[in-house]
Amino acid sequence: MDKLAELKHGLEETWHSLGEGWRQLRERASESLTRFTPVNRSRHSLEDAASPPALASNWGLLAGDLYEDGEQIVVRLEVPGMVKEDLDLEVRGDVLFIRGEKRLEQEQGDGRYRVRQCTFGHFRRSFRLPAPVIAEKARAKCSNGVLRIELPKEERARGRRIEVRSG
Repeated sequence: MDKLAELKHGLEETWHSLGEGWRQLRERASESLTRFTPVNRSRHSLEDAASPPALASNWGLLAGDLYEDGEQIVVRLEVPGMVKEDLDLEVRGDVLFIRGEKRLEQEQGDGRYRVRQCTFGHFRRSFRLPAPVIAEKARAKCSNGVLRIELPKEERARGRRIEVRSG
């Protein structure tokens, strides 16, 4: 009976570990899972003919980080294959909106795609900002497939250190 109890305990631990792993994956990927809407068909008619809509993916991962220090909020978003002209940024209230378009790139020749995992089209991502920012002083840079946005915090959001004096 001890072997059966050990086996049962091992299976329960494995099941719990798998469940926890899936929960963490869903939690971490939920924000980076991004819906891409197809680009106007007339614009890419040749490419669309070579790739039936049923095979095209409408979802892709655009992983991002948001970092806050005393002076600013930094947002990094992985945007492979995109350049600054493909991106549009806007701060509205306490939300940073990032819109863009990942353009269709495909090999030309006699071959055909068997697997197509890259997503293309328009997308929109948003990040809730943890503190008020000065949108007019924001800076953004796109380099090597990474978009970096620096948003200076408003003075009141930065806090102020108060010196304690004696006596």
